[in-house]
Amino acid sequence: MTAQDAISLWDASAQEPDYRAPLDGDVSVDVAIVGGGFTGLSTALHCAEKGLSAHVIEAEQIGYGGSGRNVGLVNAALWLPPRKVREQLGDTYGPRFIKRFGKGPEYVFSLIEKHQIRCEVTRTGTIHAAHGPSGFANLQDRHKEWQRLGEPVDLLGRDEVSRLIGTDHFHGGLVDHRCGTINPMGYCRGLARAALGAGAKISTGLRATRLHRDGNLWKVETTKGVITAKAVVLGTNAYSDDLWPGLKRIYTIINYFQLATRPLGPEASDILPGRQGVWDTGQIMFNVRRDAYDRLLIGSMGKVMGHKDRGLSHRWARKQIARLFPKLGPVEFEEAWHGQIAMTPDHLPRIHELAPNLFTPIGYNGRGITTGTMFGETMAGLLTGMDRADLPLPMTEMSTVPAAPLMSRLYQSAFTANQLLKAI
Repeated sequence: MTAQDAISLWDASAQEPDYRAPLDGDVSVDVAIVGGGFTGLSTALHCAEKGLSAHVIEAEQIGYGGSGRNVGLVNAALWLPPRKVREQLGDTYGPRFIKRFGKGPEYVFSLIEKHQIRCEVTRTGTIHAAHGPSGFANLQDRHKEWQRLGEPVDLLGRDEVSRLIGTDHFHGGLVDHRCGTINPMGYCRGLARAALGAGAKISTGLRATRLHRDGNLWKVETTKGVITAKAVVLGTNAYSDDLWPGLKRIYTIINYFQLATRPLGPEASDILPGRQGVWDTGQIMFNVRRDAYDRLLIGSMGKVMGHKDRGLSHRWARKQIARLFPKLGPVEFEEAWHGQIAMTPDHLPRIHELAPNLFTPIGYNGRGITTGTMFGETMAGLLTGMDRADLPLPMTEMSTVPAAPLMSRLYQSAFTANQLLKAI
């Protein structure tokens, strides 16, 4: 694949091979899975390991949506602090969700180790950095909660965080030792390889066009054939279309963009020497990380405006790098891309049963790596007799957000204005 054809840096640089295969005629399976990202592939892997026949269909290529465009931070739990999760999910599901999803990174890393997935994995933590004094106060509150729960999360002051990141821009930070970073496309392709090895089937380059019941079975009509299944899992998250009415209206789409420099070499050795991923407390979130090849990746909410070599986002990225790491001097960029995040009104993910034996886990709010992986395991459990009372959060009815398209446009306008302001 040429860099020009790649959907992201991760697509161009992943060590795991891409997998593409057509649908070879009509098929019948236990589980049909729509979407070849973290959720769909994890579902296929776990279903196959439990003895179910599973078939993934992907309209484009493996990892084409948010999975292959991800920042690559393997974070624990949610953006929400534990207290908010408990308030919204209650005394039963709240602590359960926090505990299970606090172990999300550990589970992702265990799959990487088990299946020897080549994805540039680090396990040195992530840093939630304070963009200002108010951000640091917020992190202090979060730290108290994590300490009460006995989790390995440290609160660091400005000087300590400056040494970890290589800039004195931030006012302190939380270091979450449960977490790490990966090449997300490498991980996605590795999940596909593992799923195929377990006996699942994957077909790419075909779109599901119609979904309907035929007696006790589901028919998934595609552009290249029909899949008949006892159950269906829609693993499309922020890239849902009109296959199921109203599904793409239950969340607000937030775009998130990244630019990656060319490998920088020794001059970048003082920047994130531990290669932790950084995300900040700003209302319009910002991130920075250094990959295994000494590229610096920097990004924020919004779309790429322009090109990796010119345009607004290019100017924004150069300005931010000069502000954070002035010793680097001018840098050149290798890739620029953006992806979509499905944001729910309460910032919690969902599990919906849209109809008998038709499920969708959705609304990951920017935590796709761990959430998609763990919900894939959950889907396999549901389809093999898991008691629904043991779910990590309650199954809920689908509820649309009428203002979602308008809110997406308003957010995008604000994010573009933010790029303009910070590119000056």
